[in-house]
Amino acid sequence: MADSKTFSGFPIQNLSSDSTSVGQIYYNSTSGQFKAIKDGGAPIGTWASGGALNTARYGMAGIGIQTAALGVGGTDPGGTRGALNEEYNGTAWTEKGDLNSGRTSLAASQRGTITAGLVFGGATSGGEVALSESWNGSAWTATPALNTAAYRNAGAGTSTAALSYGGTIPPITANTELWNGSSWTEVNDLNQVRQALAGGGTSTSALASGGAGNPVSTIYANVETWNGTSWTETTDINTARYDIGGNAASSTDGLVYGGNTGSVSALTEAWNGSTWTEVADLAAARGMLGSAGANSSSGLAFGGTPATTGTEEWTAADFEVKTLTTS
Repeated sequence: MADSKTFSGFPIQNLSSDSTSVGQIYYNSTSGQFKAIKDGGAPIGTWASGGALNTARYGMAGIGIQTAALGVGGTDPGGTRGALNEEYNGTAWTEKGDLNSGRTSLAASQRGTITAGLVFGGATSGGEVALSESWNGSAWTATPALNTAAYRNAGAGTSTAALSYGGTIPPITANTELWNGSSWTEVNDLNQVRQALAGGGTSTSALASGGAGNPVSTIYANVETWNGTSWTETTDINTARYDIGGNAASSTDGLVYGGNTGSVSALTEAWNGSTWTEVADLAAARGMLGSAGANSSSGLAFGGTPATTGTEEWTAADFEVKTLTTS
């Protein structure tokens, strides 16, 4: 009698947990199912509920990764432009040291950490500001300001090597500034003037996605990549949006989610360096949300409009497990 593991003419793996080897068929002895791994192309994943913010807010900046992030500043339901700073540990948010200057619609060094971050720009009750503050894990310290005040700008990089781009001065701007750990320097502008865009990446490899003109009825799908010297137009996102969240590892690996198309959106799109692919939607549509994450396979969405404490975690892989039917 033929060996039951080779009756199909090729080896079937007998494993106790799911494999990640694309192209193989295996029998999972824990679930009692035959499964196959196929290349998914775009990240295949889902959004899952995370711990709620302590204070509902929108217009926050995000720093860090899915399991260790900061949600900084923003506007509460009463319209107060706050200085609140909360830290996420993958399960719950904890209030930490406040900003020295409360503001909303600010940008951040998204690739920073919960012990080394930078926020810049934003708007106070008096209007747009150029203020910049650094975080050391326990307190915020004022640092040299942006050369040009702006809010609804985007950010990328770390606490010592950051990028600020786009936003409203007013008017809406394509201005880009580079932080070297001690000062901001104006560098080459975005090709498309815009505000309320998604950022992410590093100071030498960043993404600028979506955004709006003035009035915001002009909505962009434009995407540009930064190489450390200049911006280059690349493939548009599938759905034009502003007030959009997003995170990126680099200019070739990123994620955008939520935003506003004329109404708040739950759409999520993943970027692989050449193509944007629509993947699973957020559970709750929202705009002006906070965002953090490592790459297109790991993201964090929190707060947003309508004013919410809701947090969602994106987890994905570049493969898909298919359960095989035997009848």
